[in-house]
Amino acid sequence: MPLTIFTHPDCLKHEMGINHPECPERLEVISQKLKQASIASQLEWKEAPLATKDQLKRVHDSAYIEFIFSQSPRQGYVPLDPDTIMNPFTLSAALRASGAQVAAVDEVFSAKTKRAFCLVRPPGHHAELHEAMGFSFFNNIAVGVAHAFAQYHCQRIAIVDFDVHHGNGTESIFLYEPRVCFWSSFQYPFYPGTVLTGKPSHIHLCPLAAGTRSDIFRQKVNLELLPILKDFKPECIFISAGFDAHQGDPLANLMLTEDDYRFITEQICEISDAFAKSRVISTLEGGYNLQVLGNSVLAHIEAMLS
Repeated sequence: MPLTIFTHPDCLKHEMGINHPECPERLEVISQKLKQASIASQLEWKEAPLATKDQLKRVHDSAYIEFIFSQSPRQGYVPLDPDTIMNPFTLSAALRASGAQVAAVDEVFSAKTKRAFCLVRPPGHHAELHEAMGFSFFNNIAVGVAHAFAQYHCQRIAIVDFDVHHGNGTESIFLYEPRVCFWSSFQYPFYPGTVLTGKPSHIHLCPLAAGTRSDIFRQKVNLELLPILKDFKPECIFISAGFDAHQGDPLANLMLTEDDYRFITEQICEISDAFAKSRVISTLEGGYNLQVLGNSVLAHIEAMLS
């Protein structure tokens, strides 16, 4: 069964100015790497639909959604914060990024594929209930999870976020939703200034000191993440797949490699095989070294196919 990749040309049109690290070239290098790889024949490419306002309202305030729509410029740029900026194509790109999640959920729960990857931007895991931040406008992962709850009546969904930055938006949206098991590894202390204490039992944080290498990361996966997932027995696993914990990334200071992304993905997929009918939905978050980003995503996708 092929792995489905959801993407859309609109995601290439969103850009936030010269030298902004979250740039369209990120998708271009990944797409090129995947289409030239030996696994290319196992990938089925589909266009991401536009998320609807009703789908967004499951995880965002109505007033916030209307605010984002109202800020979409006809020309030029509109900054929502110093790092999160709209151009005339941002709204469409953000709707495609969230819509990809909805389509991926429908795909895996109708057994058209076991696993899907959303090759989209802007990223989403920093977007909160009523705030855009950290390059994120809508919380893509959260939109997909909420769709799985609403459409397929799931009772246990796991989210694994291995981006170098804490998925604060995802945590805040599901802070009081025990049907979600959320595990996030991230450099600490670092953006967005995460508070580590006072979390409910379904929220699991894995802070990593600057300079953390493969052995410590894999130990955390083996001793913390895997027992949590086995105990939770998810019906589907979502991955916030950020690749900015790579040792070559310019925005952070962790020391992971492509093999570490392959490793954690393999472990997640084994859990999904055991408890979730192999259902895994991954979506691109961070990763800003173009030279290593394509290789990291390829390792991730190869592991999802194994």
